[in-house]
Amino acid sequence: MGFVSLKSVFQLAELKQLRIAIALILSVILGGTVVYVLLEGYTISEAFYMTVITVGTVGFMEVHPLSEAGRWFTALLILFSLGTFAYSLTAITSIIVEGQFQQYISGYKVNTEIEKLKNHVIVCGYGRNGSQAVVKLLEFDAKVVIIEKDEKICKELLEGKKHLVVHGDATDDSTLVKANIQNARALISALDHDTHNVFVVLSARNLNPDLNIISRASSEINDSKLRIAGANHVIMPDKIGGAHMAAMIARYELLEFIDFLSSQSDDQGGKLAEILVSDFKDEFHNKSLNELQILQNTGVNIIGTRSKYGQIEVNPSSQKILGEQLQLFALGTTMQFNALKNIYLNKA
Repeated sequence: MGFVSLKSVFQLAELKQLRIAIALILSVILGGTVVYVLLEGYTISEAFYMTVITVGTVGFMEVHPLSEAGRWFTALLILFSLGTFAYSLTAITSIIVEGQFQQYISGYKVNTEIEKLKNHVIVCGYGRNGSQAVVKLLEFDAKVVIIEKDEKICKELLEGKKHLVVHGDATDDSTLVKANIQNARALISALDHDTHNVFVVLSARNLNPDLNIISRASSEINDSKLRIAGANHVIMPDKIGGAHMAAMIARYELLEFIDFLSSQSDDQGGKLAEILVSDFKDEFHNKSLNELQILQNTGVNIIGTRSKYGQIEVNPSSQKILGEQLQLFALGTTMQFNALKNIYLNKA
């Protein structure tokens, strides 16, 4: 695990008991040093040395013979320091036994990992919708940071060591900053109340103007409010559920095929995928689909494109020029996508 940095040692003082213990120890040493300077006329180094050997009860000879007042102070200092160190030892032992120290170290490692992330997705709220979004994102190898207010849920997620979690209120800017929102590519706000989602969207858009924001909404009334706040997309799970059930009757075979594709993981059969033209090797930029011959060389079929302004084109022409800001929607098998990566994409 390596050494804990000096910064992390000071951050440990966020634990209440440890903060008090450290404050008491420093107060004893500082107070003893000051009193010896004023009472006995010691230099600062002499006073500090005298305080340390007194507090440590090591029994070394004093720097200079003490006055009567100095002996009284030394006796009181020994008694007070014994109580202070007894409390500090108890506090530190309690922290270790109760697992608070280990929890801090685990949290520190998670925070350090989050700080290094780029192009990750932040999911606010680990309820029914949020947890489903996380599962699906991880299936597609996305880097995900979860923001959750419930301490119990955070603890369970961290114990599994499979998730990056920030414990806090997603409507608070500082919590979003802890999730490294400045370097994120997308945010999903899946909180239970639309009002909270509006606050999250407002804060997220202010902190990262280029962020792709998707928000949950409970009613159509709040759809426009969320979009005005800065959401790129607003999803109403109940409405989608009803529309999906109706479509299952009207267009069963087509929807079954789409559901099959969306449920496929990377090691299974056919799937739909999004490819960024910016990930292509330099020699393939600003060329047409006909020039690239992607279908002929790999079997992957480009079924749509999306411009940087959000304009979607279905079944693009073979003469379509692929600029760096374009996104491609592709259909193929895992083997075919592997071939595309080997031929056209930069190595990760």
